[in-house]
Amino acid sequence: MADDSCEPVPSTEPVQPGTRLVKCVKFGKELPGLDRIPWRGELGKRVYENVSKEGWKLWIEHSKMIMNEYRLNPLDPNSQKIMEEQLEQFFFGEGSKLPEGYVPPKAKG
Repeated sequence: MADDSCEPVPSTEPVQPGTRLVKCVKFGKELPGLDRIPWRGELGKRVYENVSKEGWKLWIEHSKMIMNEYRLNPLDPNSQKIMEEQLEQFFFGEGSKLPEGYVPPKAKG
């Protein structure tokens, strides 16, 4: 039976021996951690220590939406600041807020 909840579901693939595990803040359980620090500064270290690869995948998809909806330029310092704030909220705050008026794309099929 399909899972009808909107909650993210981590992969159920077996963990390879020697894999670095973290208690993922998104999933609330031990999962394989990131291979490297994904962001600069203290926030990057915090993400590395507390976010799984599966959790990071969720952020990547969410960040694409943020970049597009807010029309952010990844090279612009103000845009980078917005993304950093959104990243922190996504993992360690109340969650990243969707842009006002955002309508999710319809699923294919």
